[in-house]
Amino acid sequence: MSTSLYPLASLAQIERTPSREDGIPEDLELDLRAFGCKLIHEAGILLRQKQVAVATAQILFQRFWYVTSMKQFGIGDIGMGALYLASKLEECPVRMRDLINVYDLLLQRTAHRLKHPSRALSSGAPCPEFKYVPMSYFGNTFYDLKDALVVAEMQILKRLGFNVHVVLPYGTLVNYLRLLGLTEREDVSSKAWGFLNDALQTPVYALYAVPTIVSAAILLATRQLGISLPSSPESCWWELFDANWEDVWSVAGYIMRLYRERSPEDQARVLGLVSKKGIRLWLEDHAPLNTQ
Repeated sequence: MSTSLYPLASLAQIERTPSREDGIPEDLELDLRAFGCKLIHEAGILLRQKQVAVATAQILFQRFWYVTSMKQFGIGDIGMGALYLASKLEECPVRMRDLINVYDLLLQRTAHRLKHPSRALSSGAPCPEFKYVPMSYFGNTFYDLKDALVVAEMQILKRLGFNVHVVLPYGTLVNYLRLLGLTEREDVSSKAWGFLNDALQTPVYALYAVPTIVSAAILLATRQLGISLPSSPESCWWELFDANWEDVWSVAGYIMRLYRERSPEDQARVLGLVSKKGIRLWLEDHAPLNTQ
């Protein structure tokens, strides 16, 4: 990772991430990154954690996978460790037991969704309602999750070289909207803010500087609302913020990818790969045949 104001992945890390080196396809890696961030977001809501801590955790989670393979650590464990670490960084710590309880619930719900996929509804078969079964504090589950949490936090710090500085984009968005004269349009502010939040499920915060990401959010918001901004070669509005058009368009593409239609098979595949054990089994099943 670079040591600039915005810690970004290097070109070599972008071209061949550790997960891709181990045989995980790019589209699957992106889907797993997005699902891991969704788990962090859901855990933050259940814990009533501050948005700044949840956003910081998602950015640290995304950075981690540019230095480590998903074959080594599960997205569930690293997501839990990232949220625990980010809560300390933003000075709003959570109790370890509360975080473990919440992630146990989320992992049980994920297993339930995998066992009872949504396509069962289309066949007319009733889908059993999810019922959470609290863990025993004297059983193995609690101590396994506790150990995984401690290891995950330690590995994030170690593999990122303790470079856990995060710059969130929300203040920059407010300033840019003021410069563009769009602060009176609450619909623009709301949509752009939403795109910034959705972008946390993508790797863009580990790839591009904040001005580029904010420019992409403004671009998507204004286009959806039919608002025109100066775009002629002589006066391009994104150049006001030192953003490159190709980078802005790339960030917009990452965000829009989240909204694509996905088949039940693709959804089930992601749900079954939350742990490193699931990833390793998948890699064994999809290992290339030796033709020698």
